[in-house]
Amino acid sequence: MDRILVVERSAQDKEAAFERLFEDYHAEIFVYLCRLVGDPHQAEDLAQDTFVKAYKALTRLPKDANARAWLYRISTNTALDWLRRRRLIAWLPLFERDNHPAAQTSFTEASLESVAVQRTLARLSARYRVPLVLYACQGLSTQEIAEVLSISRGAVKTRLFRAREKFRQLYAPAEGE
Repeated sequence: MDRILVVERSAQDKEAAFERLFEDYHAEIFVYLCRLVGDPHQAEDLAQDTFVKAYKALTRLPKDANARAWLYRISTNTALDWLRRRRLIAWLPLFERDNHPAAQTSFTEASLESVAVQRTLARLSARYRVPLVLYACQGLSTQEIAEVLSISRGAVKTRLFRAREKFRQLYAPAEGE
C-alpha cells in the first residue's frame, strides 16, 4: 500500500500528487483519528487539518519518503495538539460510535468491542496508546512508527512491549467486572 510520491515543483503535479495521497489515505487516517480522539466529527475535522498541512508541505516531502508514515506523523501531531489543548484523552468505544463507512474496519472487531478492553485502552497513556494503535489497529511497521513518532525503531519496540505489558496489567482487574 505504501507508495512513494514524486512531486515536482509545478502546481499541476502537486495537485495530482495530493489527490492520489488523499484518495489513498483519507479513510485510513480518519479511522486512526477516530480511535485517538473518540469523536468521529472531531476526527473528520482533524483529518481535514492533517491534509491541509500535508498539502502545504507536499513539495518539501523528499522523493524517497514514505508518504504513509509522513501522513501518520502529521495526523498524530495534529491529534495530540488538539488533545493537549482540551486536556482530553479519551478513547472511542471503537466500533459502537463509528458511523462513518470508512471506520467500519474488520481488524479484530470482536476483541476491540469489549467494554473491558475499551476501558483498559482509555487508561493507557498516549505515550503507549499511540504506538499500540498504530501497530495493532493501523498495521504500521515498527519502522513506520519510528518515522511517525520521530524515535528509533528500538524505542518503538520498547514502547510496544511496555504498552502490551501495561495493557495486560490494567486489563486483569477489569476482567472481573
